[in-house]
Amino acid sequence: MLRPFYPPIMSRQQLGSLIVETITDRVTGSMQPVPDVLVTVKQMSSTGEEATIAELTTNEVGQTAVIEVPAPPVEFSLDPLNTQTPFSAFTVETRNAQFLDTSVIGSQVFADIQSIQPINLISTRKGARQLAEVIIIGLPTLYGNFPPKIPEPEIQIFPPGSGFITLDSVIVPELVIVHAGTPNDNSAPNYTVSYMDYIANVASSEIYPTWPLETIRANIIAIVSFTLNRVFTEWYRNQGKNFTITNSTAFDHAFFYGRNVFDSIVPVVADVFNTYIQRPGVMQPLLAQYCDGVQSQCPNWMTQWGSKDLGDQGYTADQILRNFYGDINIPTAETVEGIPESYPGAPLRLGDTGPNVRKIQEQLNRIGDNYPLIPKVIADGVFGASTEEAVRTFQRIFHLTPDGIIGRNTWYKISAIYVAVTRMAEVI
Repeated sequence: MLRPFYPPIMSRQQLGSLIVETITDRVTGSMQPVPDVLVTVKQMSSTGEEATIAELTTNEVGQTAVIEVPAPPVEFSLDPLNTQTPFSAFTVETRNAQFLDTSVIGSQVFADIQSIQPINLISTRKGARQLAEVIIIGLPTLYGNFPPKIPEPEIQIFPPGSGFITLDSVIVPELVIVHAGTPNDNSAPNYTVSYMDYIANVASSEIYPTWPLETIRANIIAIVSFTLNRVFTEWYRNQGKNFTITNSTAFDHAFFYGRNVFDSIVPVVADVFNTYIQRPGVMQPLLAQYCDGVQSQCPNWMTQWGSKDLGDQGYTADQILRNFYGDINIPTAETVEGIPESYPGAPLRLGDTGPNVRKIQEQLNRIGDNYPLIPKVIADGVFGASTEEAVRTFQRIFHLTPDGIIGRNTWYKISAIYVAVTRMAEVI
């Protein structure tokens, strides 16, 4: 159950920002932004009533204008002993005659951070029976009451004849099926989401977006490693389950279908989505377990608040991870399912030429059919000023650093969006 948010003393109040994005469900069909959606943003008052603070309309790429909204002091999310709500909570409602009305309750905004609220709209033409969709976002694990992780071996070793199988190599899946309950709760629903969206959702649920960048990076790598261990070992499928992972913190990570994510987290996910932890000489990704370090303790695991302290001291993400997990390697998975071509190994930028430039130009042009703000370019294999501007526009729309350079994060994001807009996703 969500706690009501009571604004702090006005003199201490700060500002965060919020942008809402409306798209068609990329799992059930081609990803399309939805323009001309009426979006209403409401905040709960101290009396428990909701007050409308903005009415917005989505543009041609399905995005509202960015609005500034009140948020508690940033210090609330930086102090492990703080008991006051470190975020403000909003209800976001959508209206469009071609889609079901949607209400997202509990969208969270932190001071000095942009909150990104994605909403997958359900077409009324698909015979939907309900009148509206209601999505409730749970509390962050650092603030709410969640069961601690039940310890497991960090390397899953299966006895001979057990029937358990593993993949031949570490593979980043295109999609993840999340079971919204404990593993044996057969009444809980499953949600199929894109892998990158899943990682961003978990990170936004498990840590605070106001933390140091290297702390955020270390925690996301740990989340990736844990997730890729579940994929590599086919952990739940080997137990006869029809999902990849659960949203129970006693077994896996927190995940809330439809939750908002943050601009300090999304670019890091794009950069390290296939970076994981490995023990020397072991192929299997480390089951990188962790706890908060305040409400629960976990010797030999990473503590989230401890990683924040090390980030404050200037530790890099690799140093933070080695501080907690000891002797480890931090490789990247070479196989990314659903991606047409692997990253060429070096950034593409203004002045470059060749087939990789042409490939990106072709993909950007196709993405531009769905996202018309991205200007069309001549697919001639020459990285000129028009290609640079198309890349910058893509990066702005998808919350990457708009530097016009195609590094590995932009390369894989372009590829992922290209796949999402060009074909039906296959359920894993």
